[in-house]
Amino acid sequence: MSLQLKLDAVKHDFESKVPAQALAVMEKSTQDLVASKQAQRALRSGDNAPAFTLADSDGNTVISEDLLLKGPLVITFYRGVWCPYCNLELQALEALRSEIESRGATLVAISQQTAGNSRASRRDNGVSFPILIDQGGVLADAFGIRWALQGEIKALYEQFGVNLQTFNGESSWTLPMPARYVIDTQGVIAYSEVNPDYTQRPEPVELLPVLDALAANMVVGKTSAGAL
Repeated sequence: MSLQLKLDAVKHDFESKVPAQALAVMEKSTQDLVASKQAQRALRSGDNAPAFTLADSDGNTVISEDLLLKGPLVITFYRGVWCPYCNLELQALEALRSEIESRGATLVAISQQTAGNSRASRRDNGVSFPILIDQGGVLADAFGIRWALQGEIKALYEQFGVNLQTFNGESSWTLPMPARYVIDTQGVIAYSEVNPDYTQRPEPVELLPVLDALAANMVVGKTSAGAL
């Protein structure tokens, strides 16, 4: 079953159990984010990706420049352990991880949640790639995808037991829009997908042609250099 079909099934089950008033608040929040056009202003293909130094869930320091020395970098921005849509995406990416790595790329998730919650995310979803800790969403903001929950949607999250201050360990009440990026070895974004509707995610297999093209370009570059 495709990732999107799984997400649709989760959405259908959720909507069958939640009062219409709550669903209306959630839909309005999503539509307001769409209407803000923030997704269109986020970094996209051709832009330079922000460099980063972040800790993983085990406290190890991860530096983007070091990762790019090995090959392209695949990033997914992850809302948190409490989000079933995000967890299904992690599982789908893990299923494709060997294909991604066979193309010389490194796969990481980036989340504002605490290290403990990220360890739980990895364990519960059977994920072997790292989840890096973006405290306060600083990197998400640099990519242009961080947004703030306010008013009714914030109150509804709390009603559902999703207190972001607790999950994220800080008080900003911000989240990243779900986003997926491929960054080439020069630090330039080769692929971007940002969607203000967290129930919609592209299939991970869409990453493979992008990585194949980057690998082909690297081969051509090496061949041309060798001919000089």
